[in-house]
Order: sequence, then structure tokens, then C-alpha cells
Amino acid sequence: DMLNRSVPFYKEMQRLSINFAGNFLEENDKVYDLGCSTASMLIELSKHCKNNLKLIGIDNSSAMLDNAAKKASAFGVDIELINADLHDVAYDNAKLILSNYTLQFIRPLQREKLVKKIYDSLQNNGIFIFSEKVISSNSTLNKQSIDEYYEFKKTQGYSEFEISQKREALENVLIPYTEEENKKMILDAGFTHCETIFKWVNFATFIAIKK
Repeated sequence: DMLNRSVPFYKEMQRLSINFAGNFLEENDKVYDLGCSTASMLIELSKHCKNNLKLIGIDNSSAMLDNAAKKASAFGVDIELINADLHDVAYDNAKLILSNYTLQFIRPLQREKLVKKIYDSLQNNGIFIFSEKVISSNSTLNKQSIDEYYEFKKTQGYSEFEISQKREALENVLIPYTEEENKKMILDAGFTHCETIFKWVNFATFIAIKK
């Protein structure tokens, strides 16, 4: 509920990510979700993919993973859940790695190291699909994007006080890149292609391909 109220078109982003991923996945491919939260993305992927997949969710919140385990059991989806820091896990022989609004909370130097690790962990023709909050390099447009987003949150029932509290809580914790900076980081890690497949004002979903 929080994601749907806080992230514009969250379900559409999820649907597009799953549809694009499905074109690359084959039987018994290994899929990782970094910062999997309650495993919603992996469960939806399992429901809509025609192939059997090895699903692994990683998160550093035991409470989130407890909910993920219950949800996966309720849907009859087999997911390996790992409680760990993303930097401490080996993503062996992955075909698909997912990351939804997770990289933006990692400090820039560590973020670039993690993206390189993701690249090195993927099979040839593997893909990395990630969603991030983005900023504009134009200060006027950036302010308008933020204002537009706050208007969206108001339509979802958030008060001015709640919006202000959230903004203060995330200051210096969430460090977004521009769309161009995200793509440069991906290409610098070795990926041959990175494309935006969805964007709403200051929220974007990207797909990167390793060849």
C-alpha cells in the first residue's frame, strides 16, 4: 500500500519489468532481487513467467523477509530469502538481477562498486532491471518535478506534514542520480546497452544488457 501511494505507477513499472524480463528468461534461470522487501516482484515474476526459475531475494531487514516468507508460502512460490548486506552476497551465474528503488540509498562510490559486481555476476546476455528516483540537471525542471511529485502524494492522502516529515527523513540518505548519470554508471561497469523503459517525471525504470 505504501509503495502504491508513494511511487507513481508502481504497478505499471512492475508489469513492464516482468514483461521485459520474460523475453530473456529460460528454464531454471537464476534471478536475484536486491532489496527485495516483501518479495512482491519475485512472486509476480513467478506468476507470469512460463519457465521455472531459481528465485533469490536479498534484504537486510529481517522483518521484511519474515513477511516475504509468509507471502511466498501463501502464493506457493519457492523463493530463497537471504538476510544480508547486498555487498556481502555472491550473485552466482545470474540471468536477471532486479533492483527497485534500492541503489539510490547506497553511497555513490559503493553504488558503482555494486553495479560492477552485478555486471560481473551476470551470464552473457543477462540483464539488470532497476528503478530509481531521478533528478534533473536543470534546476527549474527539477523543482517542478519535485512539486509535481508532492501533488501526486497529496492525491494519495498524504498531508503536508507527512510529506515534509518524509522529505526530512530522506535528506542525505536518498542520493538520486540524473537519468544520464545512471546510464553512464551502467555503461562504465561494462554493460553494452542501457535504456529507459518507463519514466514518470522523477521516477524511472532502466534495463541494462550484458553482451
